[in-house]
Amino acid sequence: MSDGVQKPRLYPLVWLLIALLVIYLLDRWLPVAGLLPPPLHRIGALIMLPGILILLHSGASFIKAKTGLLPFSDATTLVTGGLYRYTRNPMYLGMVFFLLGVALFLGSLSALIPVAAFAWIIDRQFIRDEEIFLTGIFGDEYKEYKKRVRRWI
Repeated sequence: MSDGVQKPRLYPLVWLLIALLVIYLLDRWLPVAGLLPPPLHRIGALIMLPGILILLHSGASFIKAKTGLLPFSDATTLVTGGLYRYTRNPMYLGMVFFLLGVALFLGSLSALIPVAAFAWIIDRQFIRDEEIFLTGIFGDEYKEYKKRVRRWI
C-alpha cells in the first residue's frame, strides 16, 4: 500500500470478536462492581440493537455504492450519504455501541475495559490510516468531507 499505510493483519470484525470474548471472560472471572443490577441490565440490549442496525445499514451503503467494504480494499466511491452524513465511521461506531451494550448487559465494570480498548485500537490501527488512504484516492473531495463530518460523533 502507498503512503506508509499497511494492510492490517487482523480486520475489525476479528477485533470485535476478540473484544466480545474478553468482555465475557472479564465479566465471568474478574467482575469488578456491578454496573446495572437486574432487570436494569437489559438496558444493554437497548444499546446492542442500534449498534447492530448502524453496522448493517452503513455496510449496506457500501454494498449499494459497489465499493470496497473491507478496510483498505478498492475504494471506488466516497460514501457520504445516509449515516455517513453524521459520522465518517458509522460501521466502527456501530461496533462500539454493540460492545457497550454487551458489557452493560453482562453488568460488571470490568467488562467496559475491552470496549474502550477496541475503540482505541480501531482509531489507531484503522481510522487514521484509512484517512490517509482515502485522501490519496479522493483528494480534495475527501478533505472537504472530513471538514464537514466528524470522525466518530
